[in-house]
Parts: sequence; C-alpha cells; structure tokens
Amino acid sequence: MRIETYGQQIEVTPALRDYVESKLARLERHCEQAFDVRTQLSLDKPNHRAKATVNIAGRTLHADAAAIDMYAAIDLLSDKLDRLLKEHRSKVVDHHRGESAARSDSFG
Repeated sequence: MRIETYGQQIEVTPALRDYVESKLARLERHCEQAFDVRTQLSLDKPNHRAKATVNIAGRTLHADAAAIDMYAAIDLLSDKLDRLLKEHRSKVVDHHRGESAARSDSFG
C-alpha cells in the first residue's frame, strides 16, 4: 500500500504524516493486492477536513471527514475508509462465490 499525504493551505508536518500512515495501515488487512491512497488535509474554518481517495483494482473509493481538530478528522476518515473497504471486499467475495440461478438451470 502506498500512502500519499498532502495539504491544501496547510503544512503537513512529519507528525501528521506519521499519524495518517499509522491510522491507514490497518486498511491493508482488507486487500491482498496493492493499492494507493491519496490523502488531502485541509482547513475549513472552524473545522479541519481530511479527504482520501483509494484506487483499488480498477475501482475508486472516496471518503471525507471533518472534525474540530485534524487528528479527530483523520480518525473519522480511517473509520470510513475501513467500512468502505469491508463493503467492497464483501461485494467482490459474494459476487464470485455461490451458485446463481442461471448456472443451475442452464444444464439441469
């Protein structure tokens, strides 16, 4: 997994970059293949905003979160991305498993 973090009208400090990488590292457990995450941190007064785009196997997932401080926004963002990747994985797994009505009736 490759994480790219940048700021819009805000400087991304090494502490913020490390925090983003540590929170988003848990997303790797949902996918075996490599994927990219682009994270944008910005300041929408009075809130701090964190947005992320995940490119995985031809799909693009997007999430954003706003909170009173940047660390809380990053926490919310990681929770949302975690949920999106779980849903994506369950759709892929459910799609390829199980018998469909078309398969069982065509040769039966």
